[in-house]
Amino acid sequence: MSGNKILSLLLISGLLLFGLVPASQAQKSRAGTATANFLEIGFGSAGSAMGEAYVSVVEDLSAMYWNPAGLGYMDQSEVQFTIQPWFADISTNFVGAALVLPRVGTLGLGITQVGYGDIPVTNLDYQEGTGEIFSANEYAFAFSYSRRLAQWFAFGASAKYITTQIWHTSASAVAFDLGVKLNTHFFSPTGDKANGMNIGMSISNYGSRMSFDGMDLLQTVDILPDQEGNYQFSPAKFRTVEWELPLIFRVGVALHPIVLDQHRLTLAVDALHPNNNTESVNAGAEYQLKVPAFGSFFLRGGYKALFMEDSEYGPTFGGGVFMNMLGNVGLRLDYSYKSMGLLGNFHSYTCGITF
Repeated sequence: MSGNKILSLLLISGLLLFGLVPASQAQKSRAGTATANFLEIGFGSAGSAMGEAYVSVVEDLSAMYWNPAGLGYMDQSEVQFTIQPWFADISTNFVGAALVLPRVGTLGLGITQVGYGDIPVTNLDYQEGTGEIFSANEYAFAFSYSRRLAQWFAFGASAKYITTQIWHTSASAVAFDLGVKLNTHFFSPTGDKANGMNIGMSISNYGSRMSFDGMDLLQTVDILPDQEGNYQFSPAKFRTVEWELPLIFRVGVALHPIVLDQHRLTLAVDALHPNNNTESVNAGAEYQLKVPAFGSFFLRGGYKALFMEDSEYGPTFGGGVFMNMLGNVGLRLDYSYKSMGLLGNFHSYTCGITF
């Protein structure tokens, strides 16, 4: 199949998935109808700084979140860490590693963790605390594979195990991410496809539903409180309903209007269709300054969730540096700032080592 036919099929598929949405879904918000919402928190400071318009741009380890196909464009193996303090003393972290295997593809392994800290146990009798402490944590373990089938086209997939723990109660699910990414010669200042229009698509968190279970759901009840002689303390257990994961479909394009020996400007736009909110658009830009024998500096900015109803998101910005070290080793440092209205402003820090 020729490259033009593949490009046409991908564009048509994206338009069908994003555009042909039933009117009832397009007009009605389903906010608050999914669980494990930490899966919607973007990881990787570079993508966050660009307003999360990153599905067609990403080519590093953070592709495990934005678009697994981006792993196929990695030239070196990488280890990456992201620390992202959240509101109410909630900590969000990501650590992962990707191994580039020639003629095989890129294999990635990552762990996302959200910790809610230690919380005192209270009840009606002991409203100041019983002296007990409980904690809540959420994890997503991901295994990714991506391969570049041609210099301009790659696909990728991730399998994820997701678990949520609240004291003695937990829920788990299995999900998959799928993505494609391709470079075209359209609008390329140099004629090279790597500098032309990039197109990316991904589907995240397609999987099973989650239902909580555990000893905290065990209770004793009197099934016949008005009658004597029955089992006054009958063992019972609450049965919780199942909740969907936050399914997200992303399609995006990126252009490079300036490509010079030491300067490169990237403009990107992503359209998002989630199953638990209204559709929205993310927009971002990245300026890269290459310094011979040293590496590159980056400046990034963007805006998240344009056209979303009742959005609390706002502008984003950040920067980064990639330094060439000894022995073909590179050091990546990125920072991002994100505005989220009533929830406040948040910062993200990423460190990556390529080898």
